[in-house]
Amino acid sequence: MTSCPDYAVTALAYLGDAVIELEVRERLVKKGFASSADLNREALRYVTARAQSEAVAAILPLLTPEEEQIWRRGRNSTHLKNAPPSATVAEYSRASGMETLFGWLELGEKKDRIRELTDAAYPDLKTV
Repeated sequence: MTSCPDYAVTALAYLGDAVIELEVRERLVKKGFASSADLNREALRYVTARAQSEAVAAILPLLTPEEEQIWRRGRNSTHLKNAPPSATVAEYSRASGMETLFGWLELGEKKDRIRELTDAAYPDLKTV
């Protein structure tokens, strides 16, 4: 999968949001969190727009040119005018780019790359 012209950015971001959420949830369970209250509280440290925006800084240097193009496409999407109250427009934009990238990787069946970038994005959640 070398490009994604058939997929709307919003659809890729929608899927990528779920991919990131699943990666985080799985890692939290493997770290030993058991109660849903603890899991939800901990997950919020990673899946908010602000947290994803911060994570982008760790993964950007690792992206291939093609991955960076997909990230930029998501970051520059026109749907980003209404950031949530908990994030700035810039944070929401960067996070949307990350979600778009992860959605694209999922559709490309690049599970190993998703894990690698998740490890880089959230090193304290890295699993063996």
